[in-house]
Amino acid sequence: MAKLYFYYGAMNSSKTANALMTHFNYQEVGQKALLCKTETDTRDGERVIRSRIGLEMECIFLCELMQMPEQEIKSYDCIIVDEVQFASREQIDFLSDIVDFMEVPVVCYGLRTDFQNNLFPGSERLIAVADTIQEIKTVCWCGRKATCNARFNSNGIVRDGEQVVLGANDSYVALCRRHFKLGMLRND
Repeated sequence: MAKLYFYYGAMNSSKTANALMTHFNYQEVGQKALLCKTETDTRDGERVIRSRIGLEMECIFLCELMQMPEQEIKSYDCIIVDEVQFASREQIDFLSDIVDFMEVPVVCYGLRTDFQNNLFPGSERLIAVADTIQEIKTVCWCGRKATCNARFNSNGIVRDGEQVVLGANDSYVALCRRHFKLGMLRND
């Protein structure tokens, strides 16, 4: 029976590396997996999923998946979606339809919350409808479990602004809740 999976974690918890390894594992055993991402994620270029450790693969956009004929979608053994937090409610519901009516497993990776600790729309919907929800853990600079995605600039932690500002280690850091609240990017 196919399931809808949501693997979430703070920044730098290896979500993308896990997505790429999942794709590799399907291919290694002779199965066909499809990599997707939302159109919002253009940091590494269009139709490319790239991890911080250098793994990368071509992908399609989620909106393109939604335009595929049902028979083509059913030809895959698994659909893997990276940066799913940027997906709309409708896109998440479509992914659940793939699982429920086409019987193809869908494995999603993304952030749970933004830089203000608010749920992203895609993540919120997945929390409501996913069959399996699992955290991919990472650590704060202090060694505690990191659960917060802090946006920062040269003045420190940024508390206001647009929900989506693309960036990586140059503008985001994973912190434990305590250091997020204190605004401490490091111990000094």
